[in-house]
Amino acid sequence: MSYVVLARKYRPRNFTEMVGQGHVVQALSNALTTQRLHHAYLFTGTRGVGKTTVSRILAKSLNCLGADGQGGITAEPCGVCQACTDIDSGRFVDYTELDAASNRGVDEVQALLEQAVYKPVQGRFKVFMIDEVHMLTNTAFNAMLKTLEEPPEYLKFVLATTDPQKVPVTVLSRCLQFNLRPMAPETVLEHLQQVLQAEQVPADAQALRLLSRAARGSMRDALSLTDQAIAFGGGQLQEATVRQMLGAVDRSYVLRLIDALARADGADVVDTVDALRVNGLNAASTLEEMTGVLQRMAVLQAVPGRAQAEGLEDPDEARIAELAQSLPADETQLLYSLCLHGRGELGLAPDEYAALTMVLLRLMAFKPAHTAPRAAAEKKTLKTAEASVVAAPLPPPMVRVPVVEAPPVRSVQAPVAAPVAAPLEARPAPAATAVAASRPPEPIDDAPWPEDDGPPWEEAAPVSQRVVAIPVRDAGEPGPLDQPVPPEAHGAQTVLPAAPGGSVEGDFWFDTVMQLVRAEAINALVRELGLQSQLVARDTDQWMLRVERSSLNQGSTRDRLSAALHTLGHHVRLVVEIGSVSDSPARRIAAEAARRQREAEEHIMSDPFVQAMMRDFGGRIVPGTLKATAA
Repeated sequence: MSYVVLARKYRPRNFTEMVGQGHVVQALSNALTTQRLHHAYLFTGTRGVGKTTVSRILAKSLNCLGADGQGGITAEPCGVCQACTDIDSGRFVDYTELDAASNRGVDEVQALLEQAVYKPVQGRFKVFMIDEVHMLTNTAFNAMLKTLEEPPEYLKFVLATTDPQKVPVTVLSRCLQFNLRPMAPETVLEHLQQVLQAEQVPADAQALRLLSRAARGSMRDALSLTDQAIAFGGGQLQEATVRQMLGAVDRSYVLRLIDALARADGADVVDTVDALRVNGLNAASTLEEMTGVLQRMAVLQAVPGRAQAEGLEDPDEARIAELAQSLPADETQLLYSLCLHGRGELGLAPDEYAALTMVLLRLMAFKPAHTAPRAAAEKKTLKTAEASVVAAPLPPPMVRVPVVEAPPVRSVQAPVAAPVAAPLEARPAPAATAVAASRPPEPIDDAPWPEDDGPPWEEAAPVSQRVVAIPVRDAGEPGPLDQPVPPEAHGAQTVLPAAPGGSVEGDFWFDTVMQLVRAEAINALVRELGLQSQLVARDTDQWMLRVERSSLNQGSTRDRLSAALHTLGHHVRLVVEIGSVSDSPARRIAAEAARRQREAEEHIMSDPFVQAMMRDFGGRIVPGTLKATAA
């Protein structure tokens, strides 16, 4: 007798042998027991989850005669009567399977429906099973609608598809739909153990774990891979041979990569990728295995007890737990996202191992500052917010003024342009002015101007069309910002005055947070928690903060902020509540920025030079181009 593959040999013969589809089995069993039978069923799901198998078992349940020939409709077909054996062997005359992938036209469907007018020959019901029904043409669907809606009482339709979105709603509305779910790796692993025990094939637990994950929820794929692994391993399943057959990456490489990334050891990362290249291990499989390990690490970090209970059978669980403690939770999430999206980049690169290296090194490039090595030069964008609020004393506002958009030049003698005045904070001496006048004016900073359609500095452009930096007033004129804010008693640095409705607690918390920001002791979510929170109350060993967003109230974030406060001598425990915030460092920073912008606009609008340009040349200030900047 020729060999029968495992997927066909161990195909379930009744509902009790079905695995992983309990919701479908329960519904069909109850319907058969109570004989509340619908005339059309639609089974959906991915490949290898049991759609055709359920159809055949349903056909046997409808036509089973029992071992004594006196049986009726049952949820437990006997499997020995003529109807059951004929359906299993595929020669039951009243059970017709139509493959819609190769018989998708209206002629094939009409030929099938012509048989509906004849009563069953052997069985109790005629059963028409149409596989991959979504492949039928629209004309074929229309041809079967009337019969599908009102079939004879002896006719049952069973439809199966992997893509229910392509089935017309007119067909869906005429059927009972059951979604067969992909099976969990644990379910597949348990079934493979039973099959191999019946086949008397020795197998390692880790080898079966690899096969169950590689099946991706399909029991047929799992049994087919097992057949291949038995042949590849010479009658036995060993982890090394199965891993080699699947091209899977040894988890030791993955654990080594994650450990190197946790230590920010770029040399070890590159050496490990080179080892993967030498051994011919797949880069995509490496990232896939890493996402699985990182997911376990994230669960361990969030719910240690539950994760430990679920992973008792995994031999690498102890090592994964160690890595979960060495890598912060935010970096775990970042690395998971990089690995997940990095798989799409492998096909774009000329060398997949080079792409793998870039994906892994990307974490080190974006590693938060509390773990990454300090760079010699700080990015300017990280300094802007702090520099604009903690300078002492506060300088007068500097503004960028696009000196108006002028109408076409008229035939009038243009006035000679007055020399551009120096910035407000220090007007240069005459000698310095003479030297500065020999070169064109420079922008205050290199930030792009909003709503700017052209280059902001053009030496050859007329005076009326180029953007220059001009003083908002003479240096000798006193202004509201020329007077420094008196320093508070609790710090040497000058702090901003209290926001409207501020308090002593608010002043103290603002000064404390800004000290941490200037010292770069907090960043990312910890920095946001400090800036967005309000100090409600202080005790000797406990401070209460209030935030408006619950996403900032995380245990790890509170612990890191508390650790940063320890560096300032505040050995306290933080308690965070959710509520309305009226006085926070972020609100003070925003209020001060708005005040500076408002004063800058008032100063520039009252400047004589600007008023002359607007009066004499009909110019205007483009909205959004006036911006107060720190000196």
